[in-house]
Amino acid sequence: MNSIPPTWEKRADADGAVCIPSRLSAVWQPGWLDVGRPDAVPVAEGGRQAAWFVDGAHGAAVLRHYRRGGLRARLGRASYLWLGEARVRSFAEVRVLAHLCQAGVRVPEPLAAAYWRQGLFYRAAILIARIPQARTLAHRLVAADPQAVARAIFAMHEAGVWHADLNAFNILFDAQDRVWLIDFDRARLGVVSSEQRRKNRLRLRRSLVKVVGARAVPWWDALDSSYRQLS
Repeated sequence: MNSIPPTWEKRADADGAVCIPSRLSAVWQPGWLDVGRPDAVPVAEGGRQAAWFVDGAHGAAVLRHYRRGGLRARLGRASYLWLGEARVRSFAEVRVLAHLCQAGVRVPEPLAAAYWRQGLFYRAAILIARIPQARTLAHRLVAADPQAVARAIFAMHEAGVWHADLNAFNILFDAQDRVWLIDFDRARLGVVSSEQRRKNRLRLRRSLVKVVGARAVPWWDALDSSYRQLS
């Protein structure tokens, strides 16, 4: 399996590698993935304190350094076991995003990804295009169209992608009220079974109930009904 999409290029050194779309090759700068860059503004919501809004030759973007959550964070929040370049989390997420973009699913465009090795472990980062004036489903559930969200999730599944954490904060609406799906860390490419599709929707239901409360249930019921009609 290729570690990067076909239209991308990789630049390696002794410590690791970075991959970028060929269209950005002429303007690429290593500082794009540096959290110390002067324009970096921390993302207030989500991101495990490891995401920043940035701007530059790549356009408005979000820089994210990978961090563990939950009990696994005790093993080291920023370090992952090296299992080969094809298993690097940032490269894997780029492959999924590039695939979905090619399939016409509305997801942020990937702009760069990198990893840095240290012995048996590595750190990773990804740069993705920022969605202008985006608001999460969690913050606009009352005004959100469940049918539009159902169509977005269905399109993702039909494109052969299973989302590892489909929740109320990973579904966004832009200024034109279009639905976007984000955060494809640990997503899987391949045929998505009916059970996997159902579990993705149920994961979203649990998230909505946790964030919004019982009033989220009728909204989710409408989404689920719309999704099943598409199947």
